Amino acid sequence: MKISPDDNILAWLGPLPINATLAYTWLVMAILVLGSYLITRRLQDIPKLTRWQNLLEILVSGLREQIRQASCQEPGPYLPFIGTLFLFIATANMLAIVPGYIPPTASLSTTTALALAVFAAVPLYGVARNGLGNYLANYLEPTLIMLPLNILGELSRTLALAVRLYGNMMNGTIIGAILLGIAPLFFPIVLQFLGLITGIVQAYIFAVLAMVFIASAQSTQDSPTQNHHSGED
Repeated sequence: MKISPDDNILAWLGPLPINATLAYTWLVMAILVLGSYLITRRLQDIPKLTRWQNLLEILVSGLREQIRQASCQEPGPYLPFIGTLFLFIATANMLAIVPGYIPPTASLSTTTALALAVFAAVPLYGVARNGLGNYLANYLEPTLIMLPLNILGELSRTLALAVRLYGNMMNGTIIGAILLGIAPLFFPIVLQFLGLITGIVQAYIFAVLAMVFIASAQSTQDSPTQNHHSGED
């Protein structure tokens, strides 16, 4: 039994294998792009909102509020990145109710790519907000001796983010396969319900942690300026 989508080769593109991870990732992206186009092509004002537009606005409002609470900042600059992470992971996980589908988040390569995106976003947002010099100075706090440890902390945080999502989704896949072998007529219904909840929760946790990492780096960089102003007062 092949549990990881990396092990399922669906087709060959010349000498290159197309495994389930790639195929299902493209499927999720296609669903998100097509769904976004269909929902937003005819946006309307209140009270003529369609059901899908109303759902989309509730989702966007909820994401904005979660970003605001996690960062204590205006959510606008972070919404495209954090929202994309949440929607991709949530959609990939919820499609697990489809027979034969294995979420790409059950592959360590996918979760590593998502974690690396967060790893790259932290300095990009930090430099955009505080400048390159102020951001790099953050790695020297509180002393120069902490530079290697601060860099190691960034790397380990990225690794933990990837392994957390991969482990949770992979464990769910393994447990589901075992239970299906024990009682194939009963457990599928329970597993589908639990899978939906778990998929959304994992997407939420990943997105919130990404926002916390970005916000914590920026708040650390802002502290010297804030302390300087408070001293002048």
